[in-house]
Amino acid sequence: MSAVRRLVRVASLAAALGLWQLLTTADVDLWLRFGQFPTVGEVASAFGDRLGTVSYRQDLVHSLRRILIGFLLAAVLGVAVGTAIARSRWAADLLGPLVEVVRPVPAIALVPVAILLLPTNEQGIVFITCTAAFFPVLVSTRHAVRALAPVWEEAVLTMGGGRLRVLFSVVLPGALPGIFSGLSVGIGVGWICVISAEMISGEYGVGYRTWQDYTVVDYPGVFVGMATIGALGWLTSTAVEALGRRATAWLPRPPERAPSRAARRAVRAARPAEPSPAVAPALGKEPVA
Repeated sequence: MSAVRRLVRVASLAAALGLWQLLTTADVDLWLRFGQFPTVGEVASAFGDRLGTVSYRQDLVHSLRRILIGFLLAAVLGVAVGTAIARSRWAADLLGPLVEVVRPVPAIALVPVAILLLPTNEQGIVFITCTAAFFPVLVSTRHAVRALAPVWEEAVLTMGGGRLRVLFSVVLPGALPGIFSGLSVGIGVGWICVISAEMISGEYGVGYRTWQDYTVVDYPGVFVGMATIGALGWLTSTAVEALGRRATAWLPRPPERAPSRAARRAVRAARPAEPSPAVAPALGKEPVA
């Protein structure tokens, strides 16, 4: 990434923070009531006070542990079930209807089920997180596997390869871009549900602390929690995308942007010059009017 693009990204964030500070300092109260909002300085001060506390680190550890366990379980199960449904008619007939019935149910609506089914709140939060991330991974894997061209599988079978050889040499490597698309979506959905579950039935965690700050009318603390959630979500999704780029480094990459002006000038300079109208008859061409 060029320095100009980095500067634009930093400038956009700084502009958003500057607008926030301006609206809250001026107590703008037209339709949106910014007078109720804490200023950027108040949130930064609250974040600085909380950053070194034991409770803040404890909340981070609990939330990260829950999202990692739930997401890893969802990744393994989603890839396995999605591949099975795409490759096996029996799996599609047995699991497909169940998946399509349960998939539209919001994961956070499963909180009562988790409370009744599992013995501890910790296991219930992991269950909800895993369920939330499971379906994006499953659907992306299913579509990616079904979209593979059969010619590669036929080539492996022709050379004497078995089903396991086809699975690990053709199906899974070919479906990796789609699988990582589902993983990227799944980690974001997982964060939404783990925070919501912590607010409802958690004892520790960023979501639990944010809700507690709201109940005691500590609005700067609420925004500290929101900023923490955003930063954690961005870091984990960036890590998943970086892992996906490394795992699919062997694939051809489309150009990220149009050629620069210098590149376009170089291409134009390398092209042969068009003959002038005066020279055209000598080359056997009619002059252009």
